Amino acid sequence: MEEISIQPKHYLTCLWPGMAELWWRGRVSALPTAVAFAAVVNALLVAKFIYSDWLSGGLVMLACWVVAAAWVVLTVRSIRELPLLLTPRRASAEPDPFPQAQLAYLQADYAEAEKLLNETLAIEPRDPPALLLLSSIYRHSGRLHASQLLLAEVRKLEVAEQWELEFAAEQARLQRDIESRAEADPEEEAQTAEEAPAAEETSAAEEAPAAEDAPAAEEKPDAVKDSPGEQSIPEPPATQSAA
Repeated sequence: MEEISIQPKHYLTCLWPGMAELWWRGRVSALPTAVAFAAVVNALLVAKFIYSDWLSGGLVMLACWVVAAAWVVLTVRSIRELPLLLTPRRASAEPDPFPQAQLAYLQADYAEAEKLLNETLAIEPRDPPALLLLSSIYRHSGRLHASQLLLAEVRKLEVAEQWELEFAAEQARLQRDIESRAEADPEEEAQTAEEAPAAEETSAAEEAPAAEDAPAAEEKPDAVKDSPGEQSIPEPPATQSAA
C-alpha cells in the first residue's frame, strides 16, 4: 500500500460520526448516522441542563458515558478509514488498473480500456482522470451522447475543479465530433436520394423486357390454334345399314 500524506485539517471531519464520508465521498448513507448522533447529543443536553426533571441524574450520566464511548469508537474508525476516503486507489490493497487502461487507450484497444476503467471506478467512482478517459473512449467508439452525458455529470463534482482545462479540451473535441456527424448525415441522405432514382430506372429497365414478352406469350396459343397443320380433321358421318 502506498504511503499517503494527510493534512491535520482532514482529521477534523472525523470528529463527527458520518461527517467524513459525507464530506469527502458524498455518501448519503452516512447522513442517518450524523443526524442520529446529533439528535442524541441534543436530547442529552436538554435532559441535563433544561429539563432535568425528565430523567434522574444517574441515568443521564450513564447515557452520557455511552454516547462518549460510541463517539470514541466512531471517531477512531473514521480516522482509520480516512485514507480510503481521500485516495481510494492509492490506499487500496488491490492493484491499480488505471495505468493499464491508459496503455490500452493509447493502443486504440478501447474495449479493454473501458473494462479496466470500470474496474478503476469500482474502487474510486469519483476519480476525475478515470471518468475523463472513459468519456474519451465513448467519443472514439461513436457513443457521442453517452460521452456528453458523462462529461456533464463529472464536471459537477467538486473534485473535478483542478481538471477544468482537461475537461474543456475534451468538451471541444466532443463538440467537433458532434458537428462532424451532423454534417455527414445530410450528405448520406443526399447520396441515398441520388441512388434511389438510379435504382428505380434499373428496376424499370429490367421489367420492360418482361412486359414485352408477356403479350407474345399470350398470342402464341392463338397462333398455334390457327395453324393449318394442326387443325383437327372432322370425322366422316357414319353410314346407315341397309334395311
